[in-house]
Amino acid sequence: MHALVVPFRKLIAIVAIALLTVGCGNAFLANVESNPWQVIDLNTEATFSDLAFTGDASHGWLVGSRNTLMETTDGGLTWEPHPLNLGDKRYTFTSVSFAGDEGWITAQPSLLLHTTDGGSTWANVALSEQLPGNPFMVTALGPKEAEMATDVGAIYRTKDGGDNWKAMVLGAVGVVRNMTRDADGRYAAVSSRGNFYSTWTPGELDWHPYNRQNSRRLQNIGFNAEGGLWLISRGGQLQFSDTGEADDWQAPISPEFSSSWGLLDIAYRTPNELWVSGGGGNLLTSQDGGETWQKDNAVGNVPSNFYRIIFISPDQGFVLGQRGYLLRYDANTELSA
Repeated sequence: MHALVVPFRKLIAIVAIALLTVGCGNAFLANVESNPWQVIDLNTEATFSDLAFTGDASHGWLVGSRNTLMETTDGGLTWEPHPLNLGDKRYTFTSVSFAGDEGWITAQPSLLLHTTDGGSTWANVALSEQLPGNPFMVTALGPKEAEMATDVGAIYRTKDGGDNWKAMVLGAVGVVRNMTRDADGRYAAVSSRGNFYSTWTPGELDWHPYNRQNSRRLQNIGFNAEGGLWLISRGGQLQFSDTGEADDWQAPISPEFSSSWGLLDIAYRTPNELWVSGGGGNLLTSQDGGETWQKDNAVGNVPSNFYRIIFISPDQGFVLGQRGYLLRYDANTELSA
């Protein structure tokens, strides 16, 4: 009788772990009933960073590593390279943004490009040698007006097409891994080592740093459809918050425990439908604001990490990958809610 005590205790521990797993996530997610993503191979070794459209929903621009600049005139079905004369330097284009036909591109090492004719021609905007950090992201705000942030959290605004810039914050936040901007002008960023995240609201003089919630290093941060925040931690863990304050984060969730690949980005197609991308062709979705999850196995064999998801509108979206791979959302394919 005594000999059965140890195995029984082990059994109890296994059952407890299993119950914990069921409560926090799924070992294997169910597949979506239909795949709404078209796989596009652009025959390049570039990793794509950003994508934006002009005032015409058919005319857009895609940027990435290896001086990659591509143009579409059919809503993203096909893309053509648009070479720029940048000498012998090799740049990584990090961000692109348009307001009508006026657009901007940031690149590293330090480079800022500007167009006023929908991208037919691009001009190099002179930047100060004292600029803190390198240009990291840019947001077109209107005629001759744009906001540029560097990879250390310096934020500047121009109202004269880039001739003059006004600093929006007094101090930098430190080198960042990822940064995002909400439509209302708020920023959120994750530090390069994933130790903390920071937020900034227009009118404030400095960024507000916050320690991570647990031992897992942070991977990415962004805004949801209502202006709240989401966080991705290493190992495929997600958290959501209405305010981003340290004591306002919901309990962390792991949508799929069996996945050996980390998650990298989140984007909302609608207030309740969100998509999560990751390494190794991982693409997950929730149709109910993150309560339940499904996996899009149809794109799982794409030989690429999916670094970023961008929805131009509920009917127009893209997933940016590496090695020239791009996913295009097809609004004619409806998912079951």
